[in-house]
Amino acid sequence: MEFWFVYRAIILEFLFELYVFYVLAAGKLDRAPRFPLRFLAGAAAMLAIALPAARVYQAVGNNVWGRSFLYLFLFAASVLQMGFCFEERRSTVLFCCSMAYAAQNMTYKLFLLLWCGLRQLRVCDGWGDRYELYYHLLYYAFFFAAAAAVYFLLVRRLLPYLSNRRVDQGLLALSLLILGLTVILCSFEDIYFGALTVGGENRFEVWEYFVLRQTGNCFSVVCCAVVLLLSFKTVEGKELQQQLAYLRHAIHQSQRQYEISKDTIDLINVKCHDIRYRLGTMASTRDGMTAEAVDDLQKSISIYDSAVETGNHLLDVLLTEKSLYCEQNGITFSCMADGARLSFLRDGDLYCLFGNIIDNALEAARRVPDRERRVVNLVVKARGDILLIQEDNYFEGELEFRDGLPQTTKGDRGYHGFGMQSIRMIVRQYGGEMTASAENGVFHLNILFGLDGESGPASGIGATE
Repeated sequence: MEFWFVYRAIILEFLFELYVFYVLAAGKLDRAPRFPLRFLAGAAAMLAIALPAARVYQAVGNNVWGRSFLYLFLFAASVLQMGFCFEERRSTVLFCCSMAYAAQNMTYKLFLLLWCGLRQLRVCDGWGDRYELYYHLLYYAFFFAAAAAVYFLLVRRLLPYLSNRRVDQGLLALSLLILGLTVILCSFEDIYFGALTVGGENRFEVWEYFVLRQTGNCFSVVCCAVVLLLSFKTVEGKELQQQLAYLRHAIHQSQRQYEISKDTIDLINVKCHDIRYRLGTMASTRDGMTAEAVDDLQKSISIYDSAVETGNHLLDVLLTEKSLYCEQNGITFSCMADGARLSFLRDGDLYCLFGNIIDNALEAARRVPDRERRVVNLVVKARGDILLIQEDNYFEGELEFRDGLPQTTKGDRGYHGFGMQSIRMIVRQYGGEMTASAENGVFHLNILFGLDGESGPASGIGATE
């Protein structure tokens, strides 16, 4: 009966440690209705399983396959319980649970590295009757410190990516395979090295046995670290793929928007030209209109004279469209652009690049209370073999930069903030460099492209598919 209590304590400690990491790993998952009730019911079911599992452990604990099967069975049961508590895809729940199990196993093996060293150095020989108390105090102090380290260094970085709920099935299968092999290896080590200990668990008279034990512990730590890194890479990769797909879609939509804007502006110009001609005729005949009325109408259609000419027809269309927006919103838009030097950019990339640059600037300038500070300056010029794109605008409030990019000030970060990312993606695609900064309420954006004569990007740097 005494041994059964020991095995029961081992099973309960394992489940407790596992669920600590479950709580950390599942923090961003969507909870099912009546989550507390579901969780308590699941915990009760796991306790009901743990009690007979202790009996099984007592019977097969000295068998590698029996012990491995028992731990994997408990892990599988806990995954089912977590799936019962969260409204998520099974692959997502399994991904979080496998990550938590790897973290728990790695923490345990790290402690064994420390503990085997202490036992070999006879540090614990003087603990006497308080051996169990000191052991558990040391173990759980180490466990919670290691759990905090694993969480802050890795798990916390994974949680934001889990909002997409996308898990690569191949890498998930590979992670589970590595995790399963690690469990089998740990069972093998615990059984066979336990038989070689003398004078207490994890103490060896033969130095080679101690080295082998520590080598096995290190190997298990590496395997669990690989599982965690694979978890991080697969989720991060899915996030990057989604962002890239969105940016490509945005570029495609920008090209379509250019075609629509071009047709609209061409139509407006034709109509304005026709109205101007008719006004000229009416002014000469004074047919029912005064000279003042004719002047007012001519000012109203001055849109025809506001067309921007940069030497690049696509950029002309875009800047003309944005100039009209500035006129309606009281924004001073100053532009000096040598559009002819932008011929190396594909139409969709050019429209998306400058569309995002100007849209971000106009949105910031529109929020400035002082109308005199609602100013946006854009310069595109070549200096030798360098093409410079420079944009400056006033803004209100504070800007937070992360990874060299200003973060969106909009509340929904899941659907906004791609503008600056798309700018940088296009710039890098053509071998350029981009920097952004903010000082004294003024935002500065600078983009540099290396040019090869008059043709475009410097040799060896160009647009990629």
